[in-house]
Amino acid sequence: MIQINVISSGRIDDDPPSYRETNLNDSRILLPSNKESLHRNLKERHMIMIALGGTIGTGLFLASGQALASSGPGGSLISYVLVSIMVYFVMTSLAELSTQYPISGSFNTYGSRFVDEAFGFALAYNYYFSWVTTIAGELVAAGIIVQFWLPNSPSVVWSLLGMTIMFVLNAFTVKGYAEAEYWFAMIKVLTVVMFIIIGILVDSGVLGHDKIGIRNWKIDGAPFYKGFGGIITTSIVSGFAFQGTEAVGIAAGESANPRRDVPRAMNGTIWRIILFFVGSIIIMGLVIPYNDPNLAHNDDVKNVAVSPFTLVFIKSGLKPAVHIMNAVILTTILSAGNSGLYVCTRVLYALANEGKAPKKFAYLTRTGIPIWCLVFTTFVSTVLFGLSFIGNKIIYQWLVNITGVMGFIAWFGISLAHWRFRRAFILQGYSLNDLIYKALFFPVGPILASLLICISVLGQGYSAFTTHPFNFSNFLSAYITIPVFLVIYFVYKFVKKTRIVPLSQIDLVTDSIIFRPNERTHSS
Repeated sequence: MIQINVISSGRIDDDPPSYRETNLNDSRILLPSNKESLHRNLKERHMIMIALGGTIGTGLFLASGQALASSGPGGSLISYVLVSIMVYFVMTSLAELSTQYPISGSFNTYGSRFVDEAFGFALAYNYYFSWVTTIAGELVAAGIIVQFWLPNSPSVVWSLLGMTIMFVLNAFTVKGYAEAEYWFAMIKVLTVVMFIIIGILVDSGVLGHDKIGIRNWKIDGAPFYKGFGGIITTSIVSGFAFQGTEAVGIAAGESANPRRDVPRAMNGTIWRIILFFVGSIIIMGLVIPYNDPNLAHNDDVKNVAVSPFTLVFIKSGLKPAVHIMNAVILTTILSAGNSGLYVCTRVLYALANEGKAPKKFAYLTRTGIPIWCLVFTTFVSTVLFGLSFIGNKIIYQWLVNITGVMGFIAWFGISLAHWRFRRAFILQGYSLNDLIYKALFFPVGPILASLLICISVLGQGYSAFTTHPFNFSNFLSAYITIPVFLVIYFVYKFVKKTRIVPLSQIDLVTDSIIFRPNERTHSS
């Protein structure tokens, strides 16, 4: 065993945790030793497509039309650019943390270690609950989509078949999930690229009936329909569309080469955001009038025929556009459910290892799958799916409302954890040269991201204040998640008597990729 000198609170620790040697990216580094651990079988191409596929979903294919209708072509573009900036800083913060600490618990564990154990606990369970509800929602959507082709068949059969497929993909090896996500993401990427190319051809008059140019930016009410209020409303919609990108941080716990692959997957995020989201919004604003009546109901998964993607394809003369987009959206639904199961099992597994969930959930199969986490998550998702058939779906709808803002809270947790990690890193005598990946524009990045996140979360209930009389139902559904999160946080804090960890006492060693003593740049 090589002795490791670890600086913590100004002293050298002569009794470090057990480590095993490995060789990643041609550099000798040390990874935490664990008898039973997740298998590091995710390759670079998997990590890149997980980061990419996590971003593209029904939020882009369907809800983007709602954004265009709510704020016009200019307003929707500004809101997507602002959210793109926010997501970029969140992802670079996550890249720095998950490269230095490539663990499956990811930002939930970071929240406990760098902020407060109660904060990490609340972050983990709220995030888990958010994804479990999302999986249930994807099951509902899958049944509806298949009924597009088979209207007389019961939707529940197709929903349960989708659940079975997703379970099988996650049950044997992590490569099953990764390979499926790789090809799901590939389909989505090709669809977006095709949409942008065809949209340019339609706008320039090469395809379709005539040249459109910037005509739709000049119609009455454009480009900033509803002004500032429209931009705020659209920022919320676009923010939900970006959620899921953070899943690559959890996947870092099973990356074969986290030092190389995580930064590469994260570094491309900003360019993918610009191309796929901002580029798509520009095309929509050019080709489709913001007041097109078809956009009024595009937030409903039943209305795939009026997806802005479908509308542009139809304008180009592509007759089977509805069927093509229906198939793509079904792929997107399976991809989201597949990712949801993966994320939930790893978060629950990390909680079990930290003693915050039953020990049974820490069990791994010989192929490195937390099988009981997977079984439990599948059961809970199916139960929540069943709630969508009870009465008028009030219970299910409230669950969706409660979890809707959890993605933003997770992003806030990432930014806060990164800010405190970097401050502790310098305070405890380390040099920035010790970081494998350095997030740009620190501390502006996490501070600006946190500010934009708070504006998005608080702006959710904007419509409740602008309607007369005051809409209490909209107000409650917009903000109910915040007190739920705070209740979990303060109850755990009271029971466990936790405190915000002082910067000088933050653990910078456990689970870290640590270089040998002669490779360290700080002094003892």
